[in-house]
Formats: sequence, structure tokens, C-alpha cells
Amino acid sequence: MLLPSWMDPEHLIQTFGPYALWGVAFIIFAECGLFAILPGDSLLFTVGIFTALGVIPHSLFFVCVVLTIAAVLGNICGYWIGRLIGPPLFHPRPGLMGKIFKQSYVDKTHEFFERYGNRALILARFVPIVRTFVTLVAGVGRMDFRKFITYTAIGGVLWVTIVTTAGYYLGNVPFIKNNIEAVLVLIVFISVIPMLVEYVLHRRRAAKAGSPSA
Repeated sequence: MLLPSWMDPEHLIQTFGPYALWGVAFIIFAECGLFAILPGDSLLFTVGIFTALGVIPHSLFFVCVVLTIAAVLGNICGYWIGRLIGPPLFHPRPGLMGKIFKQSYVDKTHEFFERYGNRALILARFVPIVRTFVTLVAGVGRMDFRKFITYTAIGGVLWVTIVTTAGYYLGNVPFIKNNIEAVLVLIVFISVIPMLVEYVLHRRRAAKAGSPSA
């Protein structure tokens, strides 16, 4: 409601016109691996609405397939960027940069993904901004690529299918249709809940183990 037009899903889809699906696919690709400050959940939900209305002249199945591929490719791109920049960025050095980019952070990241990687990749998919950076961090931490691509693909299929299908079937409900901006804000809020729950559970496990939370 208060964001610039390039963050407004409806405005973006209308701007792309007959190329709406492919324009949205590019945004999803970028949001999943390159640039976190882009619409994701709200854009998928709106795509579902516009697909139901026939504004996007493709079947729901085709739309979900295209956007899932875009999301997974974005994650792969982010992973390899993280993997390539990790060694030169995280190495011992004096000063502030040395304190910010410590090799120990990479080691802890690697340990984190070894223990929680599967859940982290799937849950993070539903959290704005986090889904972009967790991909980068997986690359920096040199998470096994086969494991990474398996679970990021599962997360991609679930995320795109659930959110887009919800828009397709719920978008024409009068209350939702008349309060679309409030619904999009609510979608973003709900998408943060899984990660908050995981964070609380992690803190409780750490407290019971008698060790400080990482």
C-alpha cells in the first residue's frame, strides 16, 4: 500500500501485459537468488488471481511449472554466487572487515546446514528475504550441492504451488477480492510464522542442553 509501484504485484503484471508470466518468472528468479527486496509471495498469489481471470492466458499447471523452474534456477544461481565469493570474502584479515567476514562464520554455517539443512531450505522458502540469503549462505558454507538442489526443489514446488493455487481459488472470493491489499500484507505475515516457530524451538532446545543459542 505504501511501497513503490515496482513492488505492487498487480501493477507489475499489468505492466508486463501479454508477457506477464515471463516477466513474473524473471522477478521470481531474481528474488530467489539475487535481490531480496522484490515481491514474492504476494506476486505468486496475484498471479493465481490473474490466471483465474484469464488475464494470464495459461493453465494453472503451466504457470506453476514455469514459476517453479524460475524459483529453483534462482536458488541455484544464488548458491553458486555464494560458493564463488565465499573463499575470497571469508579469509583472515585485520580491521573491521576481518571481524565481519570471519572464516569461523562459514564453519558454523556449514555445521548448521549439516544438522538443519533440509528443514532450513524448505522453511526458508516461505519467508521473504530469508529465502534469498539462505541460498547464498548455503553456497558460502559449501553445502553439498546434491542435497541443496534436492531440498530447494522440494521447497520451490511447495511454495509456488501452494501460494499460486491459493490465489487461483480464493482470489475471486468477494471479501478477498475487495480487500486484496490487506490480504497480501497478511500473506507476508503468515509466511514468517514457520521460521519464527523454528527459532523458538531452537532456543528451547539450546536452553535444555545448557548451551547458548547459536
